[in-house]
Amino acid sequence: MDPTIIHFEIPAKNVEKLSAFYEKVFGWKIVKSPPMGEMEYWLIQTVPTDDKGRLLRPGVNGGMYRKTDPKNVPVNYVVVEDIDKAMASAKKLGAKVIQGKEEVPHVGYVCTMLDPEGNAIGMIQPLPM
Repeated sequence: MDPTIIHFEIPAKNVEKLSAFYEKVFGWKIVKSPPMGEMEYWLIQTVPTDDKGRLLRPGVNGGMYRKTDPKNVPVNYVVVEDIDKAMASAKKLGAKVIQGKEEVPHVGYVCTMLDPEGNAIGMIQPLPM
């Protein structure tokens, strides 16, 4: 597994307005996700997927959520084989965890951290296929 960016998230004060912006500028398809607990989430499709959500051609899809804190910033998620091991390595090298390991149903495990210079970066360990 290559540790590459496989997902991105964009926080939005006004999801409807920002969704319309990205749809008109880039032609992205943005749809509200089925309920994910208390969080409202919109799926951003920059490239088409099959009925299981797998990409039909190279690209990266993402998500959008309502910005609830001025500290919410866009985040790129890098795929890792072992999120616990990757988090430990990142912390040892100066990263600060801002959202610990959390399970996302039907997706896998995610976490978010700040790199040593304060940039947000996420990790995702997908569920086995």
